[in-house]
Amino acid sequence: MSEHLMQTYARLPVAFARGKGVWLYDENGDQYLDALAGVAVNGLGHAHPKLTKALCEQAGTLIHTSNIYRISAQERLADKLCALSGMDRVFFGNSGAEANEAAIKLARLHGHNRGIDNPAIVVMEKSFHGRTLATLSATGSRKVQAGFEPLVGGFVRVPFGDADAVAKLAAHHNNIVAVLVEPYQGEGGVRIPEVDYLDKLRAICDQNAWLLMLDEVQTGIGRSGKWFAFQHTKIMPDVMTLAKGLGSGVPIGACLAYGAAAEVFTPGKHGSTFGGNPLACTAALTTLDVMAEEGLLENALKIGAFIRETLTRELGQVPGVKEIRGQGLMIGIELDKPCGELVKLALADKLLINVTADNVVRLLPPLVMSQDEAGLLTDKLAALIWAWLN
Repeated sequence: MSEHLMQTYARLPVAFARGKGVWLYDENGDQYLDALAGVAVNGLGHAHPKLTKALCEQAGTLIHTSNIYRISAQERLADKLCALSGMDRVFFGNSGAEANEAAIKLARLHGHNRGIDNPAIVVMEKSFHGRTLATLSATGSRKVQAGFEPLVGGFVRVPFGDADAVAKLAAHHNNIVAVLVEPYQGEGGVRIPEVDYLDKLRAICDQNAWLLMLDEVQTGIGRSGKWFAFQHTKIMPDVMTLAKGLGSGVPIGACLAYGAAAEVFTPGKHGSTFGGNPLACTAALTTLDVMAEEGLLENALKIGAFIRETLTRELGQVPGVKEIRGQGLMIGIELDKPCGELVKLALADKLLINVTADNVVRLLPPLVMSQDEAGLLTDKLAALIWAWLN
């Protein structure tokens, strides 16, 4: 490992040289089953032929021009995302953190436009919104925030999943302008709220003229079995952020807005040098096309249910396993003690997983995973967890 890299990651002792579908191959040629998908990024798996072809053709034609000029692929992608979501306008950046920064700025500008001098945004405990200064301030994790004080102000925090706690804030705060929430918490431990949680938040926001802003960086682009997790409900958000699976590994983020929120940004109020360049937008357009052509939303629901049902059958009664939960191909196995050691044990068994919130094994497989591949995943993981707990 190079001594010249900043020590910001506790990297595992493996480097991958190539991939194919749900499989990765290290520099020695050993094969690994990928149940993490680059942390919910590689929805199409690795080296999907249609994506590879589109990227090669675009790279050979035009990679970047800047947002000083029109970008046809960006316009087509904005049209496509709005058609799929029902939203009205899109701003493109390069990551989930940038998308959430855009949402935070939009909410503050919206507040100032309404005459609110110190606009505040409601955020949730155990949330994760990014590692820029504003997004880590919005994040509900002291581990992420520690050492970066003074944090950005203007955030009011309540427990995730507790709509009543949000409603009570209206009586004590006259400067709230928005609620920022993940439909399901990923880094917080794959936490799935009650089915009417977003409906209640929508009603509270409507009653108080607040924006409802959904961080769908991890849940969006088919991960939940719908294009966007909010589509499991009847609501429409005012703002929604995307990244991760949108570009299948090519960096791209998006902040979508609806109704009045879509008119808040005007020229000069926000921008990005690289955001929405031709290469990134080609990656995103191809990703969306392949997902529709190959029925990957339906596959996420089917394979996700298979994995949860199989793991529940194999591990549900094992002492030390607290809960197996999830939606689509976003799955968490909560244990009764910290289990970070399982990541290295799984790596030794040629399986790629993740542990989040200290004691939750998180699975985020590629959306192209077949039932046979899912069966191999559950066989390996169930045996690993059972042996570790016993």
